[in-house]
Amino acid sequence: MEKNTENIKLILSKINYPGYNRDIVSFGIVKDIRLVDDIVYLSLSVKTNDENNKKIIENEIRNCLSKEFNFSDIKISFVIESISQNNNNSNIKKIIAVSSCKGGVGKSTIALNLALEISKNFKVGLLDLDIYGPSLSTLINFNEQPKFDGNKIYPINKYGIELMSFGFINNENSPTIWRGPMVSRMTQQFFADVEWGDLDYLILDLPPGTGDIQLTLVQKIALDGAVIVTTPQQLSNIDVKKGSDMFNKVKTPIIGVIENMSGLDINGKILNCSENLNIDINGQKIISDSDGNFNLKLNVFKGSSGESESSRLNLPLLGKIGLDPMLSECCDTGNPYVLKYENTLVKKEFEKIASYITKNNN
Repeated sequence: MEKNTENIKLILSKINYPGYNRDIVSFGIVKDIRLVDDIVYLSLSVKTNDENNKKIIENEIRNCLSKEFNFSDIKISFVIESISQNNNNSNIKKIIAVSSCKGGVGKSTIALNLALEISKNFKVGLLDLDIYGPSLSTLINFNEQPKFDGNKIYPINKYGIELMSFGFINNENSPTIWRGPMVSRMTQQFFADVEWGDLDYLILDLPPGTGDIQLTLVQKIALDGAVIVTTPQQLSNIDVKKGSDMFNKVKTPIIGVIENMSGLDINGKILNCSENLNIDINGQKIISDSDGNFNLKLNVFKGSSGESESSRLNLPLLGKIGLDPMLSECCDTGNPYVLKYENTLVKKEFEKIASYITKNNN
């Protein structure tokens, strides 16, 4: 193979960033390649001081290049960039991600209702970063285009918070088919070009997985913390662990874990009851008082993923959001649950979680 910068870049594109399935070239780490006589000079830009990661990258580069080329020397220099320099929205005080590697756990519902709870005491924005399946427009029943002024995009203001989603821009019913680099650019544009104004908190609703959007965030944006969402099943826990470990690898603090769909609370009355009853339903006991009144927490989904993950991470289980038909209805009709219902168990859980996040990240 001929010694030139294009061929060198081709070899480097086969080297993945430690812990990820994305290579160091597409990740934007390789900033400069120079050939002087028979020496190659590489300049690498990283957002971490992790010496172990840098050593892994350096060793991989030397091994791969040495197999293909016979250089007299390979000079590698690292430039440690400050993440905060890439956060153009310096008027945003805190950026909190709501995340789960598992799809279908109710992340968007939790992100919206948490943002609204936090907004009762702080100025809040909510950014839906799911490029392929945005749901914010449905959750708030809004289908209009945001205002554009040149390269600037102005967020939608509804319910007293600033809102932005790819669903506002691409509101046609056609599928979104984008490649990784396009997704990364769009993600960064939502920070650089959206006029968020002064915010105390920007809540990010992340898509499932550990792909291009997540990689762009940890490389370009200064995240102040992440909240991990799971459901009770072990199947959820298997995937959720991957998302938690991603944040740990890139030194993003995890605030805690939320277990969604965590049982169904049933309050009822057994009619024509003249004494205490003790009834077994699928291994769960219903014990009524002498008037027939009872309360049952029905574990619709078996498992304890929330407790397992919080214990594994040695972090708090922030709350358990129970199944509530009204919560599902609110999502479909675009009427946020925490604004419609008071004094419910689900509402109190959202209040408790929002209080913890703001007290520990303010």
